[in-house]
Amino acid sequence: MSADILDPAWLRRHPLPVPPEDTDKNSRGRVVLVGGSLRVPGGLTLTATAALRAGAGKVQIGLPEPLAIPTGLAMPEAAVIALPSGKDGEIADASPLLSDIKPQTCLALGPAVTSPDAAGVILDALLPAASEMPVILDAAAVNAAAGRREAVASLPGGAVLTPHVGEMAQLTGLEADDIESRREDVVRQAARDFNAVTILKGPTTLIASPDGETLLYGGGGAGLATGGSGDVLTGIVAALCARGMPAWEAVCWGVWLHGEAGRRLAERLGPMGYLARELPAELPSLMRGV
Repeated sequence: MSADILDPAWLRRHPLPVPPEDTDKNSRGRVVLVGGSLRVPGGLTLTATAALRAGAGKVQIGLPEPLAIPTGLAMPEAAVIALPSGKDGEIADASPLLSDIKPQTCLALGPAVTSPDAAGVILDALLPAASEMPVILDAAAVNAAAGRREAVASLPGGAVLTPHVGEMAQLTGLEADDIESRREDVVRQAARDFNAVTILKGPTTLIASPDGETLLYGGGGAGLATGGSGDVLTGIVAALCARGMPAWEAVCWGVWLHGEAGRRLAERLGPMGYLARELPAELPSLMRGV
């Protein structure tokens, strides 16, 4: 079974939610982002900016304590929760966030985390408290999910996994060459095993649901292969989930918006050299135009 194509016709059949005129920031969707490290101190600002540009009403950021004030100054639109950090500059305890996880909260775990051990600390603390919304696992959190398959598969709202080929190798135990030679089979199996909508990122991106539905997006160009690009994608998907879209539709829309933002920048600036931080500003007009 070959993957179908993710294109504007598919998007029009699965439209974005339209908030009522009397909506407020709480009803527009609430995202809690958890990650960051001293090695990648600005990564979560990319994710938070993307979430707000994709329509989330509220964004809260949990990150290592030394990053709290600089991040709060860089992101005045978001709330910041300082978490204990270890000598490695990674989150050492995510439990202070438990009081912030409420029923209508979309969790995105792992952006800008560089240590699988730190990612494991985050998952062990927060997965049991997840609400009915999907939990998005990114970067090192994908690697940490490999040893927590049952916890991920049993999440009440399901999960979203966002690996590139290297992270998929860590998740599945397969060699990268093997994954590349049968990408569709691998992404479908991972989606089934983890009961998660799964993205396999690359020059072309594959998206699989746990029931086997698969879409292919042709990619926004080589310029998207740049530092921070994946952090932006995670923020987009988190916002769309928080706005009430089912995980499958939120992921498909997120992949398309991310890729088309890259395509627009490539047309305007050149095929390479634009920055991940420039992607979120393209999102509002893209969402309006489909």
